[in-house]
Amino acid sequence: MTAREAILARIRSARAGSGRQARADEPGAAYRIAGSLRGDARLALLGERLEEYGVRVGRCAPEEVAGTVASVLRARRAARVVVPAGVPAAWRPAGVTWLTEASGAQGGERLDLARLAVVDGVLTGCAVAIAETGTLALDAGDTQGRRALTLVPDYHLCVVLADQVVETVPEGVRRLEPAVREGRPITLVSGPSATSDIELSRVAGVHGPRILDVILVGGGPEGSRAGG
Repeated sequence: MTAREAILARIRSARAGSGRQARADEPGAAYRIAGSLRGDARLALLGERLEEYGVRVGRCAPEEVAGTVASVLRARRAARVVVPAGVPAAWRPAGVTWLTEASGAQGGERLDLARLAVVDGVLTGCAVAIAETGTLALDAGDTQGRRALTLVPDYHLCVVLADQVVETVPEGVRRLEPAVREGRPITLVSGPSATSDIELSRVAGVHGPRILDVILVGGGPEGSRAGG
């Protein structure tokens, strides 16, 4: 049997649902579809992964978001910040010039690329965060806005709520199903934008923000593995 014939035979077998037993040397599909971490352990893992990517991570209680945002923005010297209209007012401290981007039926103006390029940064929420990979998923929801908001400015501050954090990629994909069904664009962010050329010279900020900060909000007492 030629290689082509072997490939076609496997395809026919799979399509027919023959129940063929996998050979010992074939890879299995025993990957995890659900996490086992609970409580604060998921947030701790997410924070650890993000920091490995060069992200500055902060933690705060829900009532401390505005104060924490103010502190982070001061440290970054960010005074003019874009924000999607759906971001809660409780996240926006005084002393910052907020440029509100229109979002659906909510108020605000649509900022052109020239204005987005000269602001000090953007503040958004997220749709879901995946702890295992340190990934933030944006689905163009009201707290995230259109893609340009998080791709053009050089600095991105993202607020992540404890109940938005899952452990595994399959769990994150399931959370994104509604947005996919609605046809909204999905942006996956794992650290600040960076790339390298053929000589492995690393360049930051080519495909998005050069600097990414994350504030993790809420979370219970130190968690552990389920059953542990």
